[in-house]
Amino acid sequence: MAFSSIQYVLFFTVLLILMKLVRNEDVRKWILLGLSYIFYGFWDVRFVLLLAGMSLGNYYFGNRIHQAEDPKSRKRWLVIGVTTNLCVLGFFKYATNFVILPLNEHFALHLPKIVLPVAISFITFEVISYIADIYKKTTEPAKDFREVALLVAFFPHLIAGPILRPKQFFPELRHPLVITKENLFRGGQFYLLGLVKKVLIADRLSIFVDEVYKHPADYTALTLWLAVIAYGIQIFCDFSGYSDMAIGSAKCLGLEIPANFKMPYISKNITEFWRRWHISLSSWLRDYLYIDTLGGNRKGKVRQYINLMLVMLLGGLWHGASWSFMVWGGMHGVGLAVHKLWMESVGKKIPDHPVIRAASWLATMIFVCITWVFFRMSDFSVSLRIVRKMLGLEDGSGIAWLYRDFLLLLPFVVVAHILGVKHGSKLRLNLNTFGGLFLLFFILLALLLWSPSQPAPFIYFQF
Repeated sequence: MAFSSIQYVLFFTVLLILMKLVRNEDVRKWILLGLSYIFYGFWDVRFVLLLAGMSLGNYYFGNRIHQAEDPKSRKRWLVIGVTTNLCVLGFFKYATNFVILPLNEHFALHLPKIVLPVAISFITFEVISYIADIYKKTTEPAKDFREVALLVAFFPHLIAGPILRPKQFFPELRHPLVITKENLFRGGQFYLLGLVKKVLIADRLSIFVDEVYKHPADYTALTLWLAVIAYGIQIFCDFSGYSDMAIGSAKCLGLEIPANFKMPYISKNITEFWRRWHISLSSWLRDYLYIDTLGGNRKGKVRQYINLMLVMLLGGLWHGASWSFMVWGGMHGVGLAVHKLWMESVGKKIPDHPVIRAASWLATMIFVCITWVFFRMSDFSVSLRIVRKMLGLEDGSGIAWLYRDFLLLLPFVVVAHILGVKHGSKLRLNLNTFGGLFLLFFILLALLLWSPSQPAPFIYFQF
């Protein structure tokens, strides 16, 4: 049940009606949990029990950590909890590619592939953050099982994030669920913004991107550059569009969940990019892996650069059991380490000039777009040939395709970023004016007339 579907609109409408009819706050929370499980069951009902089991198991681990007085006992329960969660993730996400397929290939076995539960990576990181925060004493355990279950299963963020932490979500959950006109209006605007990003931009660009990436050798170097840039816009509008719709859905219920993107394509260096892109993942990797596990920058400069590489390699592996994801993560790890080394040795001496800022932005965007090639393609050798052709290291001839919709959408994306920089969160659709009503009518008309007949699935559903 995708957020951009009619089924979701009907599902959410039923939920709002139930929330208005039921006055008991405790019953409301149970309804919200039950409908969240139903929402997840639309993808594969078999894994609803897995969802509930991981919630129950980590509710137990959290209580044992909290109740243990001996530091060694606390740490032992943390290790047991984290190991259990990582084993569940490893079994479902990596066993097929790294174990079953090699065994089938080398020993002529016929072991079945393991079905990947939707959003297992997001779920695993959320439950680990729950028990880790209890261990660090930065949050209290949930008051009851339902709170942990909703932390995991709350349907707006369930399938593709943002990754919620207990200290972000529990205070929201402990407030009454308030369905007001103001909440519906604010939430509706976020949902509409996400719908426009997903349907009118990401799905339109996917037509061009998918076709070029199917047979990249057939196209000119210029067409490959356009397709790579288009994919960068597509994945941003697809993923941030989902996040906007998730934030909007939660706002309608009176719940606040954090932003996951802050205009990453205005970044002037790779460090800034990761502060703006998939914020919930990058901050999770920073806090729990880079700082807590690897020691961050506390063990010297060389170890700091190694830690950056390890974090980004594991961030790539988090996306899937593919060498291409590892290469993508490794390239970003090198980029982060080089930028940090540059800033510590040379960067601070360079004057802050508009030309320097523009050059820095351009270099960052070229780097990000080239790395997207490895993220998008599962075959590393093909990715390498695409990059070589883009950089003029191979024959750049082929079919020239200037995709009309991409050329039409690009100015709108640029203008939207300019407006976002100038007005930020103050930018709102004012339905009390003729201009606001006309803009709403225009958006709805565009959604009706320009939506692709075959909508593309959300990219991050596979993670």
